[in-house]
Amino acid sequence: MRQPSGRCKAGSVDENTTGAGRRHQVVVIGSGFGGLFTTQSLKGADVDVTLIAKTTHHLFQPLLYQVATGILSEGEIAPSTREILSRQRNAQVLLGEVTGIDLTSHTVTSTVLDQTRVTAYDSLVVAAGAGQSYFGHDEYSRFAPGMKSIDDALELRGRIFGSFELAELVEADAERARLMTFVVIGAGPTGVEMAGQIAELAHRTLRHEFRRVDPRQARVILLDAAPAVLGTFGDHLGAKAVAKLNMIGVEVQLGAKVVGMDGTGIEVEDDQGRRRRIESVCKVWAAGVSASPLGRQLAEQSGAGLDRAGRIEVEPDLSLPGHPEVFVVGDMIALNGMPGVAQVAIQGGRYVARQIKARLAGKSAEARLAGKSAEARLAGKSAEARLAGEPDGQPFRYHDKGSLATISRFSAVASIGRLRLSGFTAWLMWLAVHLFYLIGFKNRLTTLLHWAVSFVGRGRSERTVTQQQIFARQALDQLGEDFAPTLSPRPRQHPQS
Repeated sequence: MRQPSGRCKAGSVDENTTGAGRRHQVVVIGSGFGGLFTTQSLKGADVDVTLIAKTTHHLFQPLLYQVATGILSEGEIAPSTREILSRQRNAQVLLGEVTGIDLTSHTVTSTVLDQTRVTAYDSLVVAAGAGQSYFGHDEYSRFAPGMKSIDDALELRGRIFGSFELAELVEADAERARLMTFVVIGAGPTGVEMAGQIAELAHRTLRHEFRRVDPRQARVILLDAAPAVLGTFGDHLGAKAVAKLNMIGVEVQLGAKVVGMDGTGIEVEDDQGRRRRIESVCKVWAAGVSASPLGRQLAEQSGAGLDRAGRIEVEPDLSLPGHPEVFVVGDMIALNGMPGVAQVAIQGGRYVARQIKARLAGKSAEARLAGKSAEARLAGKSAEARLAGEPDGQPFRYHDKGSLATISRFSAVASIGRLRLSGFTAWLMWLAVHLFYLIGFKNRLTTLLHWAVSFVGRGRSERTVTQQQIFARQALDQLGEDFAPTLSPRPRQHPQS
């Protein structure tokens, strides 16, 4: 049975992590692919797992752009972590943003609203993922939301559909053109998929729904400072993607670096240093990522190196240098040039779970074999390791299963080993892979139905937007750093007159 979880007092250490006879305590930070697959892979192990994340959902980030363009609801790509782990008796889920990790005291500090919690660990798995990088210009986030969270997707949904609504109302041609120009910054898979879906919205879904404007006149611009689209897919598939994007009405502008941005436009600079302005109200940022700031905390305490994206250098077994009880998984690691994709996190999470179980099996074997000969001890350790599925001291090896990107309905590109595919066949592969990695039969079924509505027909069932979704980010910015949400009543004290 699980140990009691203890009370949640501000600044207190979890009671389930103290006391004699307790089980090995594993703390997992993050509910993404790395954190979730680590936790699930420890099912049945003689450990207690505490998963701490700032959201209580598991986000299937590759389909976030479909929430932003009205194809899917947020619930279909972000199921409840508690529901996923409800049958795993040795796991509990805690809501909280991890703000501190103390490698000396083996504790993790997390906060939610005005509550603080300190949780002790025997083994720690840090899988906090990555956020959007604006390359030193965080002020751009106010004008061009990224694509890393449900909040981002809902804000973008409001901005995209809201631009068409406002274009129907305005009188000036210049203002209407500004509202109907959509700019996607970043020509990687996310940017290509986003630009393709905005173009399909304009040319298929919305074309009969307005009276004063023709949505088919919308400009969709995909720009990047790089010289190629989908650079990691190779020149052949990149050229195929550009051809298809042009066919569906997307303007591809390469060698264009963003040097300025405001609410109504964007400044770009070409390779020759010439600057120009693109008038656009709705802009999407799909360029660059930066690892969780927890990586810097770990680096400062352990002496491990960081790369330019804030990813931390780890040992071949994914452990933190000098701290074998701490593992780092997924987008946060800098190891052998591994990409920041879901498969790295999934495979890394499973590998780390095997490492933890193998170590515990080794300790148990040592205890039983303490009085035996050296040969018997070695034989026993080897047997225990095999039974536990120990990787036999082998370092983590990432098995690349390929890359997929959809461009428009019935059209995608696929790079799998030496195989290069494009068009309908690649789209079917994309469809199958994404359905497979969605969590839960219910989500797979409803997603498939929504895809049928959107891809075979023209409908988009998730088009509800509110002003609060669009402007909440700006409101929080205006409140400033002093704003601290709380559930506790704290009335202001007015001075006596």
